[in-house]
Amino acid sequence: MCGIAGIFDLTRQREPDRELLAAINQTQFHRGPDEGGLHTEPGLGLAHRRLSIIDLASGQQPMFSADGNLCVSYNGEIYNFRELMQELRGLGYEFRTHCDTEVILYAWQAWGAACVQRFRGMFAFGLYDRAARNLFLARDRFGIKPLFYSVLPDGQLIFGSELKVLKAHPQLSRQLEPRAVEDYFALGYVPEPKTIYRDVYKLRPGHTLLLQHGEPVPAQQQYWDIPFAPVAAASEADLQAELLARLREAVQVRLVAEVPLGAFLSGGVDSSAVVAMMAELQSEPVNTCAIGFDVKRFNETEYAAMVAERYHTNHFQETVSSEDFGLLDELGALYDEPYADSSAIPTYRVCQLAKQRVTVALSGDGGDEHFAGYRRYRWHMHEERLRQALPLGLRRPLFGALGRLYPKADWAPRVFRAKTTFQALARNSVQAYLHSVSICSDEQRAALFSDGFKRELQGYSVHSVFDDHAANSPTDDPLSMIQYLDMKTYLVGDILTKVDRASMAHALEVRVPFLDHPFTEWVSGLPPAWKLRGQEGKYLLKKSLESHLPHDVLYRDKMGFGVPLAKWFRGPLRQRLRQDLLESGGLAATGLFNQDYLARLVDEHQSGLRDHSAPLWTLLMFQATVRDDQFVVGG
Repeated sequence: MCGIAGIFDLTRQREPDRELLAAINQTQFHRGPDEGGLHTEPGLGLAHRRLSIIDLASGQQPMFSADGNLCVSYNGEIYNFRELMQELRGLGYEFRTHCDTEVILYAWQAWGAACVQRFRGMFAFGLYDRAARNLFLARDRFGIKPLFYSVLPDGQLIFGSELKVLKAHPQLSRQLEPRAVEDYFALGYVPEPKTIYRDVYKLRPGHTLLLQHGEPVPAQQQYWDIPFAPVAAASEADLQAELLARLREAVQVRLVAEVPLGAFLSGGVDSSAVVAMMAELQSEPVNTCAIGFDVKRFNETEYAAMVAERYHTNHFQETVSSEDFGLLDELGALYDEPYADSSAIPTYRVCQLAKQRVTVALSGDGGDEHFAGYRRYRWHMHEERLRQALPLGLRRPLFGALGRLYPKADWAPRVFRAKTTFQALARNSVQAYLHSVSICSDEQRAALFSDGFKRELQGYSVHSVFDDHAANSPTDDPLSMIQYLDMKTYLVGDILTKVDRASMAHALEVRVPFLDHPFTEWVSGLPPAWKLRGQEGKYLLKKSLESHLPHDVLYRDKMGFGVPLAKWFRGPLRQRLRQDLLESGGLAATGLFNQDYLARLVDEHQSGLRDHSAPLWTLLMFQATVRDDQFVVGG
């Protein structure tokens, strides 16, 4: 796990400023504190920060091919590198190291851009081919590893593992991207390929970009997508056995490391499943870690302890105070652009804890998306049955009117929130799902944004993000469709972003077995009824694990990894909220927001009339991230 950076001259053969490149690279020191490397030549600069995991003695980067023609800066792990090394040796290539970085060089020589289709793992890299005069950028299939890029005003392209790498270049424009602001206040993150800046982009998951000296930046090229191709019919017993075999193998390939290795253990199904597989595969006890909370409804440690006891792991845990809001400003600096998932706080803490014992940790991320584990999937499918029973032309006026007239009851259990249900039933399936996951609804965003900012949006809406993905979906099954939408938006934009920044802040590598692409290809093709059956999400996964995990771990209600925002905003963060959102110099200075509506949100929440904690946190994190930028409407 590392940090990469580079500068590629698209117009001429200028050699990048080496001191500037070194300073840019230093902004991501936390990603790779073990070593740093630089290379410059006419038209190119590559930089690297290394966190040593495999081949500690000889994996330095940027790395050159034996003939000196190729140079690569790479972040990630390719788990099948030994098999590829053997195949490449058969083609006549000789290796000087025992690391996966060198495999990338010769895989490019052997197979060109198609090399990424052979890589099994998580990666982002930039590879320069002197003979062809091109730079090849690539990102793994799910976007576990990040990659940002921008064309500077002087015609040079800069790229890096984090947005702060690009922000360190004095020529980078920090002009606000209005569409990204609209997306953020709906979703809580900026979805690929946009960033908060108009001229900065993320390389999409499963995509590559081939840059050529003297030519404009081409379109990103997709090399993989979740197939949702039906698997062969089999009995439940056979499917359970195959699921466990595939998951076990996905875990096994991720146990290769020359440094201490362990796992996160939240007490949920997915992390517990990973630990169970690790315990079967390792002769030594698994190192596990868990974060507890001093608020019972957020605390899962008793379930983590059940799994740790069953498998005799080296388990360690810490309790986080419900007043742990001191990270607010640090999170703004960590994420570089607005990011509103409050579970970033406990995620940061669990990574901090894990780093005390290990350098590599396996996680259970991806299990909810694969096996329909989120509660919202059940609600969506319940509503979908009603949507399918009535045509949209009838539903839209009927339920649209009911949604407008019915009082808002966000304080009540969801079953009693008829306003939200009516609003969902007035929409098509894709837009209803967007409505259900939005932090600020269409109506709330319309009230939140200033008239001037709405003019800058020029009619753009976050709806196009979901519509575009739905149009490219390989499946039209209602459940599979929303799983696909989540894997294209929420998984990469929220979950994987959160874990990457939190883990790399502590120089911790996190590996994700559930996002093994052969495993994904098989799971995506399972009939939806094996994932969500009645009210039971993760049906087949849970059934497969009944002999491996306690019943209470498998079949208890899902708990969130959250923090008590509502309490904070009425207590210790009360004044901070008013200062950042309402006083001059805060959000008021941007011209983006309707100040009367901001005041209403704060007043209603702090009086106890409404719970606006989610949109208020979204606003606070926006301010914490962009406070140093000139984001003024019309500027």
